[in-house]
Amino acid sequence: MILARRCGLDSVANHLAPLLGKTFNTTRQHLREFYQEAAAKAGAKRGIKRKDFDVTDCFPLLLAWLLSLWSCKRLALALDVTNLGDRFHVLCVSVVYGGIGIAVAWKILVANEKEAWHPHWCDLLRRLKPVLGQGWTVVVLSDRGLESSRLFNEIVSLDWHPLMRVKGGGKFRPVGWHKWYYFKELAPRVGCRFAAGGLACKSAESQLACTLMACWDAGHAEPWLLLTDLTAGSATPLWYAFRSWIEQGFKMIKSGALQWQNTRMDKPERAERLWLAIAVALLWLVVIGATIESDSRQETIGELAQSSQGKEQEVKRRHRLFVLGLAEWLAAQLSGRPLPMGKLAPEPWPDTWHDVSTLTEQDFLAQQTYP
Repeated sequence: MILARRCGLDSVANHLAPLLGKTFNTTRQHLREFYQEAAAKAGAKRGIKRKDFDVTDCFPLLLAWLLSLWSCKRLALALDVTNLGDRFHVLCVSVVYGGIGIAVAWKILVANEKEAWHPHWCDLLRRLKPVLGQGWTVVVLSDRGLESSRLFNEIVSLDWHPLMRVKGGGKFRPVGWHKWYYFKELAPRVGCRFAAGGLACKSAESQLACTLMACWDAGHAEPWLLLTDLTAGSATPLWYAFRSWIEQGFKMIKSGALQWQNTRMDKPERAERLWLAIAVALLWLVVIGATIESDSRQETIGELAQSSQGKEQEVKRRHRLFVLGLAEWLAAQLSGRPLPMGKLAPEPWPDTWHDVSTLTEQDFLAQQTYP
């Protein structure tokens, strides 16, 4: 896939066959049988026993490989769905790192068929839980459309912390307040910040005890409205910005690199096996790219890391880690030098909110009346 810059069967077989010293057709058939179910493989109809595997058994191993390169015990997981036209829905759990989402668990469903997603999300998260034992701080980020009190409680039951974005039409009642208010009313204009514990989901069968964090910063069309189990002073809405990185992971899988959008597969179980190879390639190149980026930043400390006022300044990422890893991998093949494989350096997280003042219901109503 890395050589071909595509995940298509013919493209990969065409690049791999010369390296293996095999014919194109033989290589293509071997690759094809990797994602085929046992009954569809050559010889199965003649009674020859063929092997099969459950791709979900590989999710803990994939995450364990990634964590073996991790250098801290804090992790952000993003939940999101990507679609392949009107053919597939891909429910994906990704570790977000370095501006990209690294898929570690997924479920591919046939599009436009009615099927509950909640059981699949729960199954994916539970499969990853044994790898993340004691001492880990895990924040699970989800966008609007996945907001659910059941999913929130499932994440909490795993001793993880949801940071769930919700639509403005839901209602919330802070502790000590008498009335329920729409989420969007608690951050009604640019510059507003709100954080308080209380109850959400007024119309739900079971109301949700949680913390609402809301902020509306300049330059944004609407506020971020987030539910979490963390207290107001131990989290920040800015952590939610990591969720957008999963979109970059999807882009690398599709048009940005591996061109999965061109697949002709129509069986979801086969596509799930193909995604395993895609995920391994993505993780491998991100690790190489992160090592290169870390070395590059160390070389420029003191020159680029200081602003003209002498203050520390963040060095902006000019290329995706996947692209850096690809370039280094190709250079290593041409030069014969070993590939750099270091630890994934811990990334700075925005500080928690400590300066959001407690707002009483009377003060809130006064602000609504006299803006």
